[in-house]
Amino acid sequence: MGGPAGRRPAGDSGKNGTTMATFHFDLVSPEKLAFSGEVDQVDVPGVEGDFGVLSGHAPFVAAVRPGILTVTAAGAHQKMIVLGGLAEVSEKGLTVLADVATSLDELDRTQFAETIAEMEAKLAEHEGSELDLAIERLDHYRSIQQQLNTTAMH
Repeated sequence: MGGPAGRRPAGDSGKNGTTMATFHFDLVSPEKLAFSGEVDQVDVPGVEGDFGVLSGHAPFVAAVRPGILTVTAAGAHQKMIVLGGLAEVSEKGLTVLADVATSLDELDRTQFAETIAEMEAKLAEHEGSELDLAIERLDHYRSIQQQLNTTAMH
């Protein structure tokens, strides 16, 4: 009956095999619980590369870089901006502890652009490895801004 202990492979609803298995996902920031619920897939911007999580994913912990996290549930996609943090996949699901988590609808794009301008102006204050980290963080913010501008056009 579908493997050990009658369990079915991820994505097999037992009917047509067309329904994806879901898992629990929490997106938490210091200010709020930004998202909590059953999802089909979550795509996370990881420090060592972006990664997707589906039901049954192997347990692991990864650092999250500033970027756009995409939640897929019931065929709908919801995009959230995360500005760093930590992701943990366990048998209970996925938890992302984000430094900042904001939905695209809630984002103040003008304020975000001002933050980038401030970061650019302060680059001269850094040197050595500190400058490298400041440039890397600025690049992540610029990448988010570029994705936002591209998304706004679609």
